Amino acid sequence: MATPQRTTIALAPMTDDHASAVMAIYQQGIDEGNATFETVAPPWSVFDTSKLPAHRLVALDPRRRVVGWTAVSRVSARPAYAGVVEHSVYVSPAARGAGVGRALLEALIDSTEKAGIWTVQAGIFPENVASLALHESAGFRVLGRRERVARHHGVWRDVLLVERRSPVVQ
Repeated sequence: MATPQRTTIALAPMTDDHASAVMAIYQQGIDEGNATFETVAPPWSVFDTSKLPAHRLVALDPRRRVVGWTAVSRVSARPAYAGVVEHSVYVSPAARGAGVGRALLEALIDSTEKAGIWTVQAGIFPENVASLALHESAGFRVLGRRERVARHHGVWRDVLLVERRSPVVQ
């Protein structure tokens, strides 16, 4: 299998215009089986209201097609957790290995730090080695393993809790 060539991408705020492409990429990740416990991408309206608008980005290829996205959700409405978010980053299978995930994650870190967010976290299946490697290279660390945290297609799955604590936001 050939490795995708590095490509020039542009990052842009995610808008309603990107909805169908974002949901398609999300569903591709779901269908592969190692990205999320979800079994179907939610309707755009549900996705849209669950993600913080200031930290939603898409990656666009030179033809302006969406090839990846990232977004965050609050972990809690409690004021003590105002600086903690959970994120997702998804890349189209055809664009993997070309630096899209790295660009999205770096831009997300920059965006959240500028907003005073001190912790970005995620749950990642241990089998998703590419995502774990990407996150480790961006300064995330594995906090621990949540064993048999939930069933996925009837099978108990573990999740690694990863986080990145900002060295800038104190």
